[in-house]
Amino acid sequence: MDRVLSSELALHAGERVRLAGWMHRIRRLGSGMVFVHLRDRSGICQIVVEAPEAIASLDGLLAESVIEVEGMVAVEPQAAGGFEIHNPTFIVLSAVTDALPFPINKPVINAHLDTFLDHAMVGLRAPSKQAIFRLSAAAAHGFREALDAQGFTEVTTPKIIGTASESGANVFAIDYFGRQAYLAQSPQFYKQIMVGVFERVYEIGPVFRAEPHQTVRHLNEYVSLDAEMGFIKDHTTVMAVLMDVIRGMLSYMAGHCSRELELLHVGMPLAPEVFPHVYFPDAQQWIYEHKGEDCRGEPDLAPQHEKWIGEWAKEVHDSDFVFVTGYPMVKRPFYTAPNPKDPRYSNSFDLLFRGTELVTGGQRLNRFDDYARALEARGMTQDAVAGYLETFRFGMPPHGGFAIGLERFVMQLVGLTNLREAALFPRDMERLQP
Repeated sequence: MDRVLSSELALHAGERVRLAGWMHRIRRLGSGMVFVHLRDRSGICQIVVEAPEAIASLDGLLAESVIEVEGMVAVEPQAAGGFEIHNPTFIVLSAVTDALPFPINKPVINAHLDTFLDHAMVGLRAPSKQAIFRLSAAAAHGFREALDAQGFTEVTTPKIIGTASESGANVFAIDYFGRQAYLAQSPQFYKQIMVGVFERVYEIGPVFRAEPHQTVRHLNEYVSLDAEMGFIKDHTTVMAVLMDVIRGMLSYMAGHCSRELELLHVGMPLAPEVFPHVYFPDAQQWIYEHKGEDCRGEPDLAPQHEKWIGEWAKEVHDSDFVFVTGYPMVKRPFYTAPNPKDPRYSNSFDLLFRGTELVTGGQRLNRFDDYARALEARGMTQDAVAGYLETFRFGMPPHGGFAIGLERFVMQLVGLTNLREAALFPRDMERLQP
């Protein structure tokens, strides 16, 4: 008898079937009847146990025991999915006799985050936690689907690199057979190089930032959704593609994750055809005029400033997304193209999602001489990035791109309070296990 999933019971009403999964919950009634909830990859089904020998076969078993069940599929409107299993027999595949570190069969996991992360190998089995990472997988799928439709090629670039000068972020140094090497802060150099090969490329992969953050919205290892494209007009071309990608990600999740969205009570974001945008100096002026805080002349926006701008976008433009464009050049990496009308500012942007920075992107320099001047102005040598610069000696079109932090996207979508909840096994300043 082939295994049937709990979500497939409707196809087998009145038949005897075989299921297998984890004993999610066991409830013993005073009448001698026992209800077992079996969890498999597709959901949870209810099993009604009345025969004394079947009840006896469950003696001593605790939640998360792995069991195999044969029984009759019966219609029961009050059961999840409208069906349950009657007259079961059980085979115990893996018995659990120790109590879990905390219950995982409750709608809400009642455990401190550090305690949960210490025991994530078990805690992640909870349906509410599964749902978060199914949404994460769907977001990545939607990202791929949207870019595939626009002629992008997926690439995979090295995560061990020989130079640490890609950006201002701190890097993790490693020993590479007696030589100094580093974990990649981003695929930035390589994805630009690959524009010279494919014109349009993307990558989904880990990036590493040795930044001593202890905040609820930073990790030292996270998943970056990167894209880079050639033959652009300027950064506005990149913004147009990004808007299409964001809507594609949300559309895919809405079409394939209704159960997870419902379980987590997720309200889908407002994502209009064109996201509102505000120029960086204008954003600072608006903050000064409407919030009474003078941040004019500062090179970046504080988290509270981003929150205020997000609230403005939703109230005025019915959008949970808003671009801030034209960040000061001093705040952007050396490869960023300046605004030709005012070189103090860049042809770059951040995309805020519900008041939090989600995406950074923009137009890059594409001529070798411009790179030589940019490196000199920042006191950097060409030798450190010689392989990267070779790309621009041999013809590169105007190009640009962006990077989305996957965990931060999920955090903002679901309404999580800490980015660690959106990472399977998060890495921060304190945590290397599990």
